[in-house]
Amino acid sequence: MKKKTTLYLVQAALIAAMYVALTYLSNMAGLWEVRFSEALCILPYFTGAAVPGLTVGCVLANILTGCPLWDVVFGSLATLIGAYIARLLHKKSWWLAPWPNIIANTIAVPLILRYVYTDVSSTYPALVGLIFASEVVSAGLLGYVLLRALKPHTQLFRGA
Repeated sequence: MKKKTTLYLVQAALIAAMYVALTYLSNMAGLWEVRFSEALCILPYFTGAAVPGLTVGCVLANILTGCPLWDVVFGSLATLIGAYIARLLHKKSWWLAPWPNIIANTIAVPLILRYVYTDVSSTYPALVGLIFASEVVSAGLLGYVLLRALKPHTQLFRGA
């Protein structure tokens, strides 16, 4: 197994901290499922440290915002899967960066809403559509803006 460098650990910790802070900011703004933190899910394009960073950040954000245990577990698992697949695809094309996260959350979050929060106010297809739309805005649009801003500075991620 490859030895993790100090830079890798620092990047992962910073990504986790940013994820928590941006989730709190989204909650304070009264946004339901449009988490600003989802834009960070493009970071596996730049560094492998984003995979544990996003996962730990999601775990902490869900715990600190009072989510039930099953939301913490399965929501964080969706983030882990999305980040891991995004990292696997990072050499293919930059435009693929947010899509694993969008797809993972579009599959997981409606199930979490339905079975953990027992949300029966909407049909399952309506929940899927709502979550897909919110992920396209937060991870897709905001993620692409972040990706374009970071792309000229890829040297910041080297060595991790």
